[in-house]
Amino acid sequence: MTIPVSCEFFPPRTDKGMEKLKQIHDKLKQALNPEYFSVTFGAGGSTQEKTFETVNHIQQAGSEAAPHLSCIASTKDNIRELLQNYKDSGISRIVALRGDKPSGWLGSIGEFSYANELVTFIREETGDHFHLEVAAYPEFHPQSKSAATEFKYFQQKVEAGANAAITQYFYNVDSYFQFMDECQKRGIDIPVVPGIMPISNFEQLVRFSDTCGADIPRWLRWKLDGFQDDGDSLQEFAADFIAQMCERLIQGGAPSLHFYTLNKANLTLNIARNIGLTQ
Repeated sequence: MTIPVSCEFFPPRTDKGMEKLKQIHDKLKQALNPEYFSVTFGAGGSTQEKTFETVNHIQQAGSEAAPHLSCIASTKDNIRELLQNYKDSGISRIVALRGDKPSGWLGSIGEFSYANELVTFIREETGDHFHLEVAAYPEFHPQSKSAATEFKYFQQKVEAGANAAITQYFYNVDSYFQFMDECQKRGIDIPVVPGIMPISNFEQLVRFSDTCGADIPRWLRWKLDGFQDDGDSLQEFAADFIAQMCERLIQGGAPSLHFYTLNKANLTLNIARNIGLTQ
């Protein structure tokens, strides 16, 4: 089974963490040969410098890097400078997001309120230089008022110039296919790539999911919680479950897979091996 993949990192905060990430990058590159590695942009731009540093390391290591840019706390001048820096560094792909406010944030939201405004600005400033990825929410963004509102916002991002989308992670495959059916009805034909989240820690997963609105099916919660402190068994079960999920997505026409690596190689590789993606 073959399908293109991409991988996501978050920028390390220390030199030691950066050295470790280089090793993780090399391992994933050798085993999966991803199309690109995306690098997150902390809430309110809090990791901006580390994002830029991480992106440059990835590019210098011979991989394509895709930095995240977010609206929250960003100004046009700030984004304009980042776009120029990324162009100068040979970056040709960007993930454009609304982003989250940092905990306790009291500052200005910035000059962009929504991701479609950021996409529009990037197109105005740089034309077609960047391949722009945006976010999609098969189970809907926690701040959305309705499914209709969610699709309106998604369509605005597409019309503003998005080339493709990456979904929030999910564990109910039908939610992805229902989302794609709705896209088809609305004439949205850009690639929508499923975001795949490995599972390594049940409590951490619950916190993530409660924050971002990703549903953990009741049966899966009970199963994962039943492993208690047996982390190895939990990860073995989770890798097999998510691999089966990926197989259904591939068979159903998903254009590629985007792995949220959590800056760990083996979590992603265990899933990839189960579906025959490793080289």
